[in-house]
Amino acid sequence: MSSSDIDVYDLVGIGFGPSNLALAIAVEEHNAGCDRGQDRISAVFLERQDDFGWHRGMLFEDATMQVSFLKDLVTMRNPTSDFSFVAYLHAHDRLADFINYKTMYPLRVEFHDYLSWAAGRMRSAVHYGHTVTDVRPVEGGDLVDVVSTHADGVRTIRARNVVVAVGLESSLPPGVNPAERVWHNLDILHRAADFDEAEPRRFLVVGAGQSAAESVSFLHGRYPSAEVCSVFFRYGYSPADDSNFANGIFDPEVVDLYYHAPGDVKRMLFDYHRNTNYSVVDGDLIEELYRRQYRERVLGRPRLRMLNASRVAELTARPDGVTAVIEHLPSGTRTPMEADAIVFATGYRPVDAARVLGAAGAFLCRDEENLPRVGRDYRLVTDERLRAGLYLQGGTEHAHGITATLLSAGAVRAGEIVAALRRPGAPGRPADDQRDFGEVGRSGRPGAPYFAEDGLTMAGRNPITALPRASTSNAAAPR
Repeated sequence: MSSSDIDVYDLVGIGFGPSNLALAIAVEEHNAGCDRGQDRISAVFLERQDDFGWHRGMLFEDATMQVSFLKDLVTMRNPTSDFSFVAYLHAHDRLADFINYKTMYPLRVEFHDYLSWAAGRMRSAVHYGHTVTDVRPVEGGDLVDVVSTHADGVRTIRARNVVVAVGLESSLPPGVNPAERVWHNLDILHRAADFDEAEPRRFLVVGAGQSAAESVSFLHGRYPSAEVCSVFFRYGYSPADDSNFANGIFDPEVVDLYYHAPGDVKRMLFDYHRNTNYSVVDGDLIEELYRRQYRERVLGRPRLRMLNASRVAELTARPDGVTAVIEHLPSGTRTPMEADAIVFATGYRPVDAARVLGAAGAFLCRDEENLPRVGRDYRLVTDERLRAGLYLQGGTEHAHGITATLLSAGAVRAGEIVAALRRPGAPGRPADDQRDFGEVGRSGRPGAPYFAEDGLTMAGRNPITALPRASTSNAAAPR
């Protein structure tokens, strides 16, 4: 088969977490509003998991979202979309009950169910069980071949544009490796489900952020005879700043402000508002943990301990537990502690886009800090040899600010990427097309229409051609 015989997608998405799910919906709503077939976007998404899932290992029954339900997959872009959280509630006959619940912050398990509901409606746009191993530039530079492995072999899809949205990967301190009793909080529910100690004696949890506090709360409640020790550098948990004015840092318009600001101003704004998201804990959870600790002291049965201003200086892992040396930083005192398991709630790091993009990653341009250069429209800057569009959702905090890895900006960002795909001169678009596609369904913007959902109708679902197995292995990381 010659190159001219191969069908080409306008867009291939790598990963199908909330970011690319929001993009898939934005594409569908764009297509539903198109009068001409050539204006439509043909798209397909590849996801390494066998089904949709978002942080399943942290879906505690009583944990709530830290973001308003209005910052769902669509509402900030298109308030009339029937992929909204409100539409989900209506479809599940819980809208009145949720209104009576009087909250802006749904349970995390409920929001995950909402995401799964939306993903289920987009199932025909995604291939699950596909691990992307390479993105190969096609001769001429206008197209790329996205290579993935799956249960039946290898699949190659040709595309004009690729959107990488593989989320973040768990981060452990230097020298710490996952083991039978050394966990990252990302997997705590799965690890606890497989835990074979009937009556564990002690758990250690390292970290001072929301995930650490939730892990402490979960272990303390699940194992009523175990001591749970929280280890962190700070003197105490710090509350997240979710005050009215500070929350403005998550507004869509701030992305413009941040992107065009000088580097020193970007760093200043980021540092000023770190306490909206990083190493901070919801105030209600802080109070709940303090109440538990105080109650136990009154009753003379202390199980919840705060090892503040401390760090894990040494760690020895065994099949049946760990030995950690805890250093109290002000005094320098070191104390060995035996524990059944240790949980590191030590955050996440962006997945290097070049690693996911394989061969195409060699064409990325980088800044003076070796970070990928990226446009305001989330398109990665490549050298002139590669003209196919490569976009990145997540991992662009250095360019777009705090919201780059958060749900808050996902809906608007998806609309901006769709608009970028249809601009004159974009890959697959004629340079002399003067029509203004706006920013798809973005509320409050002139010329940005709201498109009604009309079922997934991707124009010309293209046959997929299998090519020989790729020689590289750059699997997408979990979201």
